[in-house]
Amino acid sequence: MTEPADGQAPDATNAGPLPGMRRFGALFGAVVAPTSFVTGLMYYFGLNQAWWFYAYFGVDATLLGLGTTDYLVISVDALFVPMVVTATVGLTAFWGHDLLRSRLAAGARSPALRVLVPALGATGALLALSGFWTVLDNDFFLRHHLAIAPLSLAIGVILLAYALQLRRTLPPDALRPDPPTPTQDPDEPGDGQRAPQPQPPAQHRLAPRPEWAAVAEWAVVFVLVGLSLIWAATDYAASVGRARAQQLVARLPTSTTAVLRSERSLSIDAPGVRELRCADATSGYPYRYEGLVLVIQSADQYVLLPRTWQPRQSVALVIPRTASVRLEFVLHTEGGALSRTSC
Repeated sequence: MTEPADGQAPDATNAGPLPGMRRFGALFGAVVAPTSFVTGLMYYFGLNQAWWFYAYFGVDATLLGLGTTDYLVISVDALFVPMVVTATVGLTAFWGHDLLRSRLAAGARSPALRVLVPALGATGALLALSGFWTVLDNDFFLRHHLAIAPLSLAIGVILLAYALQLRRTLPPDALRPDPPTPTQDPDEPGDGQRAPQPQPPAQHRLAPRPEWAAVAEWAVVFVLVGLSLIWAATDYAASVGRARAQQLVARLPTSTTAVLRSERSLSIDAPGVRELRCADATSGYPYRYEGLVLVIQSADQYVLLPRTWQPRQSVALVIPRTASVRLEFVLHTEGGALSRTSC
């Protein structure tokens, strides 16, 4: 199966996905299982968001023993907005393409096509060049804007590929200006007759493109767009991780208090955290620490923050989950006072 050669006019009603694209999709699906591919992406984005969330507090996320399920659940937060936006833009693009196909099938040869195709190509080239330049130059101005550089590269490549597909799909004369109406000459054929047009010699016609070239072309497009979208989603996941950490810090004053009890003194020295020792000698957990908020309990670790935690002014606590420590939770009251538990 081969694609139409440049300069040939395929059937406008069959302007759907090119054979090369369909062939590449079949090969990709045979090599990579869709479920495994999606699961891997979700794991990657969840890992990214978790890393930046805990890095905001100075905690290395790899110490927490988060599992695959944890990362998959976390990734939903990072991927929800990008997936909704991508699906909406993709659906709009499909509808626009179907509208264009219907006009081509009806025989419409609008002058707008002569402007649309070059405009798409020029815009795509500018966006792709800007995104590609950002890869080479870390000081390029697009680098300082969230996800703009990778989206510029992805959209640019897509526009270039689509403009090229339109160029191959449309008849050769569809993008040429309408010829001026000639003055009737008595020696020319009369009304209803048309002088034969010279045809290019057979040796000057382009040979059909081989299938491997079409598959390789769509593979390159897929790689560039896929890597660009992963780049954009990675930046977005990092931004979401930091934003969720900042939201948590803003809620600390009214969050549920975690009272940490211990068999031995933990020597916790953090602003806003008090160490109390029970006078009852028979208490199994004589040491009591107040002013903490639980962030997560993962595997065998507790991550706790002081209620007055501030960036670069306080510490995050990672306490091993053992039988020598115990947590008690105290709800925050409307008046702001904390109810106390007995020693």
